[in-house]
Amino acid sequence: MKIGFSSRTAVSACALCAAGVLTLGPAAAALPAGTDPGAPGGPGEPRVSAPRPALLYRPGTQVRPHRGAPEVPDVSARSWLVADARTGEILAASDAHRRLPPASTLKTLFALTVLPALPGGVRHRVTEEELSGIGAGSSLVGVVEGQTYRVSDLWRGVFLNSGNDAVHVLAALNGGWRTTAARMQAKARALGALDTHVRSPDGYDTPGQVSSAYDLAVFGRAGLRNADFARYCATVDAQFPAGDGRSYGIRNTNRLLTGADGVEPYPGLIGIKNGYTTEAGNTLVSAARQGGRTLVVTVMNPRSGGGHAVYEEARALLDWGFAAAGRVDPVGSLDALRSRPRPGPDVPPAAAAAGPAAAEVSAPALRPPGWPAALAIAGAAALGGAMTAFALRLIVRRPEGS
Repeated sequence: MKIGFSSRTAVSACALCAAGVLTLGPAAAALPAGTDPGAPGGPGEPRVSAPRPALLYRPGTQVRPHRGAPEVPDVSARSWLVADARTGEILAASDAHRRLPPASTLKTLFALTVLPALPGGVRHRVTEEELSGIGAGSSLVGVVEGQTYRVSDLWRGVFLNSGNDAVHVLAALNGGWRTTAARMQAKARALGALDTHVRSPDGYDTPGQVSSAYDLAVFGRAGLRNADFARYCATVDAQFPAGDGRSYGIRNTNRLLTGADGVEPYPGLIGIKNGYTTEAGNTLVSAARQGGRTLVVTVMNPRSGGGHAVYEEARALLDWGFAAAGRVDPVGSLDALRSRPRPGPDVPPAAAAAGPAAAEVSAPALRPPGWPAALAIAGAAALGGAMTAFALRLIVRRPEGS
């Protein structure tokens, strides 16, 4: 009795199997076991179950309370947001994506962008050019031309005194004013902060410069993950160089942190950044930790209550956020608009490299991720197919009954 198909058919089938493995192998090998390619974040990151971000674009207050949850406080800010710093869940918000001038809260993005590039121990002698172009009425820490400062001194000037003079010097060290603005813009996009448009890295009122409660909360949350940022924004008092070995004291202008001017300090406050300009009014990004939970709150431009209203409204929102823990469903996520990692630029063709040795080095880079594993699988499949075809050929040639 003969087998019901020819050896040519078997060989064809094996070739098709090998082709299928070659096609699917790289994609399968590129994904680790258990990876969900559509899931936000990486392995080990908390998975946030939140509604679509479109909810946060609706006007008015957005909250999804359970029965018995505390009522959201009535605040006058034009925009505000309360979020869990660990998970990124937004517990409540009002006009979260409303684009408004950010004032010095934009320095949070400046620090996120520039801090990693400038080690704190570096010493720098300030030039006249670096202090040019500071806006009239800017807050200053007292940076002087010809004086040598450590980068860490300048950062304390930024975080405590909101010193635009310190920002100008650090921006010069980072490649210049325009370069720093462009890098800040790119950093904002990478973090999913799509409402922010950077025109002046120090937050000074400039036409077209805007951010939002959502974006500023994203910056504040990211800042807490940077040890230098977290240390600077929580510093209450420091000494600033005055020349000739002398120094003078500076104090953080975030009254919710320091308790200055009759504002009660908030229990567990970590800090972050406050700001004020004529166009922006008072703005504030605050973070506090209580009972193992950390909240980030943004308040932009309260319309009543005077100059300290921004602190009292932040206090009320923090109190509500801690009381509402586990008693509301999220209305969004600070991770919702974050761009996913994209592949790098294409590798130049091997022929563009000089000499055969260079071509040999460049060639492996042209293979897709996981290609070596795919080749091994394909080779095994092809070898198995060939052996099967050979065995079938022998069987076909044997006489019946053998």
